[in-house]
Amino acid sequence: MTTSTDARTLEYGIAPPAYRLPNETRIGRVVLQVAELDRSLAYYETVVGLRVIERHGERAVLGAHGDDWPLVELRAFSGARPVPRRGRLGLYHFAILLPERAALGRFLAHLAAIGAYAGMSDHVVSEAIYLTDPDGLGIEVYADRPRAAWTHQDRQLTMTTIPLDEESLLRAAKESPAGLRWTGIPAGTVIGHVHLYVSDLERAARFYHAGLGFDKTVWNYPGALFMSAGGYHHHLGTNTWAAGAPLAQSGDARLLEWELLVPSAADADSAATSLTSAGAAPTRDAASWMVADPWGTTLRLRVKSRE
Repeated sequence: MTTSTDARTLEYGIAPPAYRLPNETRIGRVVLQVAELDRSLAYYETVVGLRVIERHGERAVLGAHGDDWPLVELRAFSGARPVPRRGRLGLYHFAILLPERAALGRFLAHLAAIGAYAGMSDHVVSEAIYLTDPDGLGIEVYADRPRAAWTHQDRQLTMTTIPLDEESLLRAAKESPAGLRWTGIPAGTVIGHVHLYVSDLERAARFYHAGLGFDKTVWNYPGALFMSAGGYHHHLGTNTWAAGAPLAQSGDARLLEWELLVPSAADADSAATSLTSAGAAPTRDAASWMVADPWGTTLRLRVKSRE
């Protein structure tokens, strides 16, 4: 098991004071509550480019084409209230990480071809396209720059928000073997990170950094704190940009839960023990630990079953 002492050998970041998540920690599926399943499926298949892996009644699991690994689970709750413009404490966005830059270029061309509106940003460590689903839930589709190109100063990774170079991205797609031909989200895609609205960054750090065991990677971005395991730029973002907004409630379109995958059952148990020491109350079922953060967002800790 990786210890906090090992973490301090990293070139950047701040290790948690006690338990530290293993370097191999990854994000699993995100589970969303939506108002109308068919409407949401049409969006996630046609616009985002995911495919249905399984469907049972008012629940559907989606993944990449040519890959059965679950990425997004949709659960319908009839009459679920859409996210208001100012947002709700809970989900800001979940982020779909494509395996290469050219795939992001093809996705950009696809959105242009169907006339879908999207926001776009370059974060230095990654390039990102932003969407909002029919219920107002935020989605990021992105590609990472190579880690060798990431920079840091005073133990902090360099992350910012500047305009995306669309021409360069499209050129990368055109010059790839597949060209601009879009065939949906490709195999090898994962959920790269989850970004949450919170009311207090110090409280978020106590839960996710000191309790769960993420490293801090960026802490001077205005109103935000980014955290990760294994030196990644961030598996989790938290921000106070919706300060004063209400908490997501049971009848709202919202993030029901997100998964954090660790290498072994012992790792999951250690994280749960650390969370308990930090004042949280994780509970265990047959295959995982579950815990709600201070704003009611549920995290499921379970063992990773695929490399």
